[in-house]
Amino acid sequence: MLTATIFCLPSCQDYLTEEQVATVGYAYYDNEKGMEDLVNAAYSFLRYKVNGEQSFSLWEYGTDEQNQGADGSNKFFDFYNAQLTSADAAGFLHGYWTNNFQGINTCNLGIEKIPAITGGISGLKDDASKKIRIAELKFLRAYYYFGLVQQFGGVPLNLKSTVGVQLEFPRVSTADVYEAIIADFNTAATDLPVKPAQYGRATKGAAQHFLAKAYLTRGSASKDVRGQKATDLDSAAYFADLVINGGAYSLQADYASVWNITNQNNSEIVFAIQFNSNLLLLNGSGNRVHLYMGMQYDVKPGMSRDIPYGRPFKRVKPTDYLIDVSDRRNDSRFYKQFRMAWLSNNAATIPKWTAATAPTPALVGQNKFKVGDTAIYVTVHPGIADTTIAKRSYTWYPRNKWSLAEFLTTIKHMDPTRSDVATEFGTRDHFVARLAETYLIAAEAYGRKGDFAKAATYINVLRKRAAYKAGEQKPQEHWLSEGGNVNDLASTEANITVPATYWDTNTNDKFEQYPASAVDVKTRFIHFILNERARELYSELHRWEDLARTETLVERVKKFNTFAAPNIQDYHKLRPIPLAHLERVWIPAQAQLGWCRR
Repeated sequence: MLTATIFCLPSCQDYLTEEQVATVGYAYYDNEKGMEDLVNAAYSFLRYKVNGEQSFSLWEYGTDEQNQGADGSNKFFDFYNAQLTSADAAGFLHGYWTNNFQGINTCNLGIEKIPAITGGISGLKDDASKKIRIAELKFLRAYYYFGLVQQFGGVPLNLKSTVGVQLEFPRVSTADVYEAIIADFNTAATDLPVKPAQYGRATKGAAQHFLAKAYLTRGSASKDVRGQKATDLDSAAYFADLVINGGAYSLQADYASVWNITNQNNSEIVFAIQFNSNLLLLNGSGNRVHLYMGMQYDVKPGMSRDIPYGRPFKRVKPTDYLIDVSDRRNDSRFYKQFRMAWLSNNAATIPKWTAATAPTPALVGQNKFKVGDTAIYVTVHPGIADTTIAKRSYTWYPRNKWSLAEFLTTIKHMDPTRSDVATEFGTRDHFVARLAETYLIAAEAYGRKGDFAKAATYINVLRKRAAYKAGEQKPQEHWLSEGGNVNDLASTEANITVPATYWDTNTNDKFEQYPASAVDVKTRFIHFILNERARELYSELHRWEDLARTETLVERVKKFNTFAAPNIQDYHKLRPIPLAHLERVWIPAQAQLGWCRR
């Protein structure tokens, strides 16, 4: 049955805003007001991905770029151990499955009912308006199915609404699911406007972006059977080009500005999961990713927990691979996405110099620093003798002192707009698709087609943005940790531009860290693209699906994730169907093995 509408997002605003409503019956959707509420509520299912620990458990744990931190009880997703079954204790598989199918059923109901709505004066006032609303629902239905097929493979394909009890949900092939996904995204790409009446609604560019990604995902399969067709890579490149060249989006000039929370509705964002600043309306569905990727700073000398630095749940941390895959001296993306220093905010716990640590006798008994000075400094510097570290005024964590609780903290998800220090539910939008990824989709499609010159052109657009500009002040780590010069204000663009021959040999593996299978230009290119996606899109909740899509999950996890390496197997490229679903529906005996793989 259709889950009752929880939130309505009125169409009279420039932005999608929320209004809480009571549980309603199906007749509520037989008029414009009710149907507009349903269409808008269909967006609320997007939020599941980022409103809890499923965010990193399903999309970052068990990959090459991040692994477990000190805390958390869902580490079996990172270990790939015997707990990772259809009855996962965390309930994330069941939660994601249920959430997406509820979203799909909501979309189905709207698609069926919209044509019969009469008397509309706004969003459903005429056939043209109705076509847009149906296109939005088809976009969302395709998006929810795209998530399911990447996690689970073939799933039930329900393109009609379910009212009442239904006991049979036959699983269809992965190929059939992709056919439906691509058909819906195609309709959406045709019928959606370039710029919607409200920010947050699906657009033509968003549909084209995901259509390109769906074609790439299907067409890049080598061993897996996804229904791939010879034209898939051409289609992926074509639709990515439409987004890139369509004029609706442009890259931010500075990578750092993408993550400025006052700049969320920026020109690079193709589609985002939105959150409202009214905490009463969040009702437990706020963006909580800000909680999980931070180190434990609040118990260090001179520090206490505050809003800007966030709640440090220390669930997930970058791997050594991620730290070393970037040319940190020349590629600004690395230091522009991590916090290195914490300024003291707690005078009561500032330490004092002792006779053993004071640089001069005169400092003994005095505070090592004052509020506003650096209290913690985390660097990729390899580290020096402990006696030298002890004589620093601040707490220093060079790389050889990192732990599961102390590590580089990404700033991409930080939310300083939270109402108080204890609040878990943030209101930062989550960027599901941005133009930088569209460039990478296009580059991968062209490279897979053998056009490495075209691929390099697109990659170098991002590399140009990533380079330090002439006259730009580089961070102090440039000379303290990376061997640079304090007076260096030169552009680094030439140092990170890639030629079309970049993948011809293994000579670039200082940063690329190619695995054993990278024995030819085609394979090296795929691993390079994964590396570039890590450099550009680190921690943005793409990674598990990236590795599963490219059929590199097992090899790369074995090489780069020490926690997962002993246990991961080929069957882990798909998640087990949730046991709760299997127990609630009748499954013919001959199909049962197709549902549950272990």
